[in-house]
This record gives sequence, C-alpha cells and structure tokens, in this order.
Amino acid sequence: MSIDLSCTIRAGADEAWDYLASPGAFVRISPPFMPLRPVSQADSLRDGVAVLEPRSALPGPLGTRFGPRWVAQHDPAGYVEGERFVDRCVSQPYAGLTGWVHEHTVTAGPDGTAVLGDRVRARVPGPLLSPVFAYRYRQMAHDLDRIRRLAGPDGGRALTVAVTGASGLVGTALCALLGVAGHRVIRLVRGAAGGVDERRWDTADPDPTLLDGVDVLVHLAGASIAGRFTDHHLATVRDSRIGPTRRLAELVAARDGATAMVSSSAIGYYGADCGDRLLTEEAGPGPGPLAEIVAEWEAACEPARSSRARVVTMRTGLVLSGAGGMLPPLAAITRTGLGGRLGSGRQWMSWIALDDLTDIYLRAVVDPSLTGTVNAVAPEPVTNARFTRVLGSVLHRPTVVPVPGFAPGLVLGSRGADELALADQRVDPAVLRAVDHPFRYPGLRAALAHELGGEKVPAAL
Repeated sequence: MSIDLSCTIRAGADEAWDYLASPGAFVRISPPFMPLRPVSQADSLRDGVAVLEPRSALPGPLGTRFGPRWVAQHDPAGYVEGERFVDRCVSQPYAGLTGWVHEHTVTAGPDGTAVLGDRVRARVPGPLLSPVFAYRYRQMAHDLDRIRRLAGPDGGRALTVAVTGASGLVGTALCALLGVAGHRVIRLVRGAAGGVDERRWDTADPDPTLLDGVDVLVHLAGASIAGRFTDHHLATVRDSRIGPTRRLAELVAARDGATAMVSSSAIGYYGADCGDRLLTEEAGPGPGPLAEIVAEWEAACEPARSSRARVVTMRTGLVLSGAGGMLPPLAAITRTGLGGRLGSGRQWMSWIALDDLTDIYLRAVVDPSLTGTVNAVAPEPVTNARFTRVLGSVLHRPTVVPVPGFAPGLVLGSRGADELALADQRVDPAVLRAVDHPFRYPGLRAALAHELGGEKVPAAL
C-alpha cells in the first residue's frame, strides 16, 4: 500500500529544503496528535537517524513510557541534495508490521513556490496518514512565512538565545522554532550541562557568566500552576518564580544592555472574576492569590527593567496544544460523549494556540521595538459554552452533558477551581494589534482542528 501527497507552499525550493535540514524541523512538523513524539532529529538528511518514542508515560517519578521506540534510518541511496531524501523504519516491531519507507521531495513550483511531496510505502491505511501530512504542510508553510516576516528586508541576523524551561511544552516548541529560524539556542538546565548548547543554571546562585555571549534570555521555567490551591502549592508556585526570576534579571542588568529579557507571565494577573470587562495590557492587577503571585513575578524583572536592557513580559492565556496542557484531557472526555459546558458556561476563556504563542516569543526575541507587557492571547476570546461547542464540533461529538460548577473543586479545591477552571477573563492582545501582528489561528475552530488532527491536505498554502 502506498500514499502520494503533495502541497505547494509560498517559499523557494532552497528555502524549503534548508528548513527540513535545520535543527528543530523534526519537532516542528511532528503532529501532537500522533502517539509517538520526537526524541532526536537526524543530523543528516542523507544518512542520519531520527528517533520517536511513545507519547504517553506511566505515572510516577520514573516517567516510564509504554512501548518501543520508532527508529527511522535515512537511506543514502535515495538522497539527492536539495531535492529528495528517504527514510525507512528499522526498529521492531514497527518495521515488520508496517514496512515503512518514506520518500520526501522538494521541487521548484511556479512563481517562486516550492512543491512538497511525500510518498509513503507502508501497510498503513491512507486515511490515518492524511491528517499527519496536512499538519506537516501547514506547519512548515506557516513557519516559513512567520520567519520571513520577522526577519525584515535584510534577512535579520542569527542570535544566541538562552532558554529556561526548554524541555516544557512551550519551551520545546519554541526552541525548535528558533532552530529552524537560524538562531542558536542554549538551554539553561538545572542538572549537569550536556554539551556546548547547554549551561547549568543554579536557580539559587546562578553563575555570573551564565549569560555571557547571550543576545536574548527567554525565561519560561516555573512550577506548574495547576493543582489544588493549598498554601503549600501556592508557596511552591511562588518560590519557583520570584527568586529565580529576580536573580536572572540581575544577571541581565549586569550585561549593561547587551542581553534582552523575555519572561513568561500569566493573565492570572488580572484576577479570576473579571466578567465582560475587556482587559488590555493597561488594566491593573486583580485580587486573589494567583494575581498576587503574578504581580510579584513580573516585579522580579525590575533589575533588568531598570537597566538598559529591553524587557518583555508575556501574559499568557490558556495554551492549546494536542501535546499537553488541558486540551488532551478535555478532548478525551469529549470523545466519550460526556463533554459539556462547565457550570453556567458564561465565563470567558482567553486562549492561544501553541504555535501563535511561539510566534509571539519569536517576535519578542528578534524585534527590538517590542518591549513591556504583552497579552499573549488570541484576538477572539470565547465563553466556556462556545469553547465546548466548537471542541465537540471538531471532534464530531455531542456536548450536551453540562459539568456541575462544583465538580472542579473536587480536584482543585475551591480556591483552585475559582482561580483556574472557573476563571472569567476576557483579555485583548492590544499591543499585538497595534503592531499588526499576524495570528495563524485567530479563531478557535481552526486552532483545535490543527492540534487535534482535523485538517485535510490542502493543494496549496
């Protein structure tokens, strides 16, 4: 059995080939709805090896994963520089079960476009593969478009970007995007550094030379906010952010303007019960434990802000990704037919697609004019009832069973339910609107379809 697919994208053939050969490309074009996730990218399209592993992990500290790894060996016999490469599965039991051989081609199309081609010979039903390639084509086309737009007329320059939280959901996607955009990524890790592209980061006492040679620091690390809002949990969330952020800001300040700082934050800053009030970056902080923590978190950047450094603070909304966060469990519940609005369903949800969030971070890295607070949310917030209906429509499932308002409290506690599950925040990305920032997914339906495998292969993008 074989499947042949192709898509024309607005990019030169050389540009498309260079993208596929760039560090980070394998992560960028691997769909989050696949049961396997990328572990390592081939270091050569000619004869390298790429590895994927099962996405689901067993509970517990070991994080053991179900099932064997998928190992793809690139075949030198099928390689033509700039035009074609071939990979075949060589690991069992997948090799025996599927006989997987995948030929990738890039050819020049009309008017400076590139035609991406994929021929798969495998014992796998074609309909199962179509959403995978729909995702890959759209992701690659959008990535190249955003990189081109942000590079400017001179093509931009390669930057050295240090990233904390690089292994998290946002960090993994962002580091991959920075890689295909041609920037060098240095991961700041808490354990031993594993090569020239990692540096050990002691959160309590960072090395004074930690940011030497770094153009931009992207600070994403912090304990998960999700959980029961006990005093212990809130202290853990606070302590993982305030002190480490302040110490990093002091290092940035010591660089005397040579390093910019882009720090994550959260729309929890505005408080949990905001009703229909439209919240721009000019709105003040709200009440509640989470708002207090976020305000302190942002204030911890002050040493860098008071120096000559450019500082950007990202107030992030609900991140939608098929690879993690709240969307996979919500989708799983909805697929059973038991999904429904939460409580009244009137509460506002200010969301953002993961790829739009990484685009905003990329802009913050490369655009010297972007500074201050940025609401990192999509331009079209929705009510919980609307979100539920759209999710059900994308998954072709009914959403008629409402979830009682008290139910989240059973998991999160009453404070956690009010601050997270039942939060009512209608947030507007006014700063991004003012600079005409392009969103890949301004509307919810397209974002959910992309993340959950609901797209069809387009002829052109």
